[in-house]
Amino acid sequence: MSALAPSAPAPAPPAGAGDPGGPAAGAGRGWWRWAGAALVAALVVTGSAYGVLALRADEPEARALGPGDVTVRLDIEHSLFSPTSLRVVEGTRVRFVVVNGDPIHHELIVGPPEVHARHEQGTEASHPSIPGEVTLDLEGTAVTTYTFDEPGLVEFACHLPGHYQHGMHGVVEVVPAE
Repeated sequence: MSALAPSAPAPAPPAGAGDPGGPAAGAGRGWWRWAGAALVAALVVTGSAYGVLALRADEPEARALGPGDVTVRLDIEHSLFSPTSLRVVEGTRVRFVVVNGDPIHHELIVGPPEVHARHEQGTEASHPSIPGEVTLDLEGTAVTTYTFDEPGLVEFACHLPGHYQHGMHGVVEVVPAE
């Protein structure tokens, strides 16, 4: 009977002499491929963001509402108004429909600085029927009107304790009638 001797393992190739297409070589190049792809992706995203900002810079100003009577819906979510800015033509009467999506009370005060100074302490539990002033129940809707008689900036805000400081205010730009 003849016996076959077990074969000896093949000697290891010298360092760096591996198969150029083998798995060891691919692992090193794979890292560079991922890094390159990540760099390209980052450049594309950054370039796109700058492109969008450039387009926005070229956009014309928002069209002013009015003249006459207009209705604007103001939404409240997380103690913030949306939208936070409006443009209206001088002499426009705005009917504000304010929708409170929060489970807490809010108010809408529209007017010149002296009106806001009077309300800064937030001490009025509710507001009587005065143009530009309205109280909102939790998750409620309320309506008030305000006529913007003079060009300039007019603030709207909620002056209940802490709300203004949280960012609950906005501005109406009143443009001259043509």
